[in-house]
Amino acid sequence: MGMKNIAVLCSGGDSPGMNAAIRAVVRTGHGHGLKVYGIHKGFDGLIHSKFKEMDLSSVGNIIQRGGTILGSSRCPEFHEKETRKTAAQILKAKKINGLVIIGGNGSFNGAMALWKEHKIPVIGIPGTIDNDVSGTDYTIGFDTASQTAVEAVDKIRDTALSHERTFLVEVMGRKSASLALNVAICSGAENVVVSSQYDLEQIVKRNKLGRKRGKKSSIIIVAESDTPGLSYKIQEELLLSHDIKAGVCILGHIQRGGTPTVYDRVVATKMGHLAVESLIEANFPVVTVLKNGKVTLSPLEKCLKNRKASLKEKLDLIQALSI
Repeated sequence: MGMKNIAVLCSGGDSPGMNAAIRAVVRTGHGHGLKVYGIHKGFDGLIHSKFKEMDLSSVGNIIQRGGTILGSSRCPEFHEKETRKTAAQILKAKKINGLVIIGGNGSFNGAMALWKEHKIPVIGIPGTIDNDVSGTDYTIGFDTASQTAVEAVDKIRDTALSHERTFLVEVMGRKSASLALNVAICSGAENVVVSSQYDLEQIVKRNKLGRKRGKKSSIIIVAESDTPGLSYKIQEELLLSHDIKAGVCILGHIQRGGTPTVYDRVVATKMGHLAVESLIEANFPVVTVLKNGKVTLSPLEKCLKNRKASLKEKLDLIQALSI
């Protein structure tokens, strides 16, 4: 049986560019004569049957908008086998032949479970500002989040210089340091902390070296750990142990919103288009990925492995340029 009806949902944290991907899925689907349904609020909406048929006008004037018009959520219930069975039954009852899932690692694990347990044809589109999905060089939203954070650091640097202060600027990322490293390089930061196991003496040493050669201020980019607020711990240690006064700015969820950059719009659009083409060609379960500058496909199972990001090259660059 060929593709007749497909659905698309967003899961997990939102990221700029998701709307561009949704738009591409809907319009490519209609171009092939398919009915396309949007599922509101991710896997939670799936198990509560929150479907809405989407026409061409449903995705008009959304490519420039951040977030996702479909809404997103985290759905702990989807870890339960019975919940996934319910989801599969709902998809089959609605005659959905293929499901496009936009999200990160947790979302793709849910997609794989639907395929393995119930043979639901699934395609993943990597959408997360953390840029931490295995099998792809890039995830939708990373460029916009980096740009948002860099613009914030630029403003904070003005204040840091005016008051001759050190500032700790904390960016999102949890278990991924990709955003912190990108922001540190692009903002000319004097230092970066990518783990809760940081070297305080090294931070102090670089701060004093900068002061010695006449630097009036410095910026330290901090990757959030499992819970935000690592910067406050470092701030306290700098003051108590070395009498260095530092301000703290936790950028938080501002990094997840905003108008997507041109790059995010282009990559998201290509990925959304390819996802539907892949469903039509019965090529699943796969993930649309960016490899060596080209949007292509990778087996979903390959994208579930833990991504081992190489930090050394970017860390070395930051150290070399912040002397």
